[in-house]
Amino acid sequence: MGKKLFHEAGCAGCHQPSFTTASMDMQSETAMTVIDEGLANQLIWPYSDFLLHDMGEELADGRPEYLATGREWRTPALWGIGHTQLADRRTGFLHDGRARSVMEAILWHDGEAEQAKNKVLKMNAREREALVSFIKSL
Repeated sequence: MGKKLFHEAGCAGCHQPSFTTASMDMQSETAMTVIDEGLANQLIWPYSDFLLHDMGEELADGRPEYLATGREWRTPALWGIGHTQLADRRTGFLHDGRARSVMEAILWHDGEAEQAKNKVLKMNAREREALVSFIKSL
């Protein structure tokens, strides 16, 4: 049920479940990154698009960095997120650790993610619990 709610809320728009790593023939002599042959063409499940997204004024730090404005943040991979607080109970979520839980991190979403957050807010307690359990299972 949590996976279905994740997709219905629109979370997968930025937290893209899977993609295939680049192939060896996509490399060029001028490429800055060299893909190890063993890592090419691999299906991975990071739950991220690794792109920059406007996350709204509340998360903005007003400090542009290279091509990112002070309101844009790279979508973090969600894989392994359920283990972060097992390793360190003080671990926070989001780019700066301000969220103390997965649900709090969801509630901080705004900007491009505002519609997804609003769909989560309309869920009942059981649905929100299923959504968070799914995210922590990644």
